[in-house]
Amino acid sequence: MKAGIVGLPNVGKSTLFNCLSNAKAQSANFPFCTIEPNLGVVNVPDKRIEKLEELVNPERVIPATVEIVDIAGLVKGASKGEGLGNQFLANIRETDAILHVVRCFDNDNIIHVDTSIDPVRDKETIDIELQLKDLETVEKRLERVKRTAKTGNKEAQAELVVLLKIEETLLKGISVRALDFSEKELGFVQSLQFITAKPVLYVCNVDENSAVSGNHYVEKIREAVKDENAEVIVLAVGTEADITELDDFEERQLFLEDIGLKEAGVSRLVRSAYKLLNLQTYFTAGEKEVRAWTISIGFTAPQAAGVIHTDFEKGFIRAETIAYDDYIAFGSESKVREAGKMRVEGKDYVVKDGDVMHFRFNV
Repeated sequence: MKAGIVGLPNVGKSTLFNCLSNAKAQSANFPFCTIEPNLGVVNVPDKRIEKLEELVNPERVIPATVEIVDIAGLVKGASKGEGLGNQFLANIRETDAILHVVRCFDNDNIIHVDTSIDPVRDKETIDIELQLKDLETVEKRLERVKRTAKTGNKEAQAELVVLLKIEETLLKGISVRALDFSEKELGFVQSLQFITAKPVLYVCNVDENSAVSGNHYVEKIREAVKDENAEVIVLAVGTEADITELDDFEERQLFLEDIGLKEAGVSRLVRSAYKLLNLQTYFTAGEKEVRAWTISIGFTAPQAAGVIHTDFEKGFIRAETIAYDDYIAFGSESKVREAGKMRVEGKDYVVKDGDVMHFRFNV
């Protein structure tokens, strides 16, 4: 599951990615690794795993992670191959969610590609390019489906209705994510991997003075996206970069307090990206390891077990489950057992965020 950072040139994308790529921007206890230059695996900050570590005192701690991709800058005409357009669009199609960085600060030393600061215009520039690419996708598919629908094929006729609705929406300059689909319609939509169907988080890159409450540029973005069902996050990317240069964790905390923040903005961003990807966490806790496991929201106990090993899912018998709050309240697994708060869950159990689990299986 990947989230891709997108935006026009010079809006702070690379600086943001570099912040995320720096271990010091994350929890002081956990490392960060970069798989390749444009793909980072970032720890998801989570106070719960730190609390479990205190109680269990394991040999090692492994947090949840999310993949962040730094995608080439976009220019007008990208949908027709201008600039690095084809590379950009191929890379973004492979992601599961979009982190759209918009410039919301004034600085004469940093040239804007359109010479003036207008985050709503910038957002629309990228939206239009993505919508044009999706329009190309839908029109190619329509040619084929129309021919099949004329033969009386019921499946093709159903798909045709959906495709025409999407085409009409894109022609109005509205992204696919704004539409509601039935479960059957969703099957057609997902198979075509529309770029504008992906969930989006708008990252407003502001100056240091606007890091806490934003500014008038941020308000314009919020107004522009109010009907998109999208989240907006405010981040002073340049300031975050300065913070990551500090070696000492305490120094970084003091820097944050000085500008009125309780934690690094990139930590909020990573948690938001995790949520955007429809992910949640369950834990395993033992003397050897306390670990956060990443699953999609709605996973059943066997599916969650399968994230550890496919054999766990194939031979699933039961899941011994403790609610996170109960684990913390009683202080250990043994005390939870004594209090009768450990539950035995079967194959139909839908895992809750924060569950501490132990799987029984047989293969």
